Amino acid sequence: MALNSGILTDKGGERCMKTKMSEFDWAAWVFVTVGALNWGLVGAFKMDLVQIIFSTSPMLMKLVYILIGLSGLYWLYKILIAKK
Repeated sequence: MALNSGILTDKGGERCMKTKMSEFDWAAWVFVTVGALNWGLVGAFKMDLVQIIFSTSPMLMKLVYILIGLSGLYWLYKILIAKK
């Protein structure tokens, strides 16, 4: 993708929509990214980063996992259904 006069274009020259994300979208995106990185670490090294960081507070750890799951569902909805 290239930025051309404020419009994003892909390699074929087709225009792509440039949108701003709200604070809620950013927060959800951060949780989805943390979840993806955490699962990558679990799969590759059997290291649960969320558990390591929040091991002193099981309730906080559970809350983070719930927020990660809800954020994933939100982005799935946003990508598949809301863009139609």
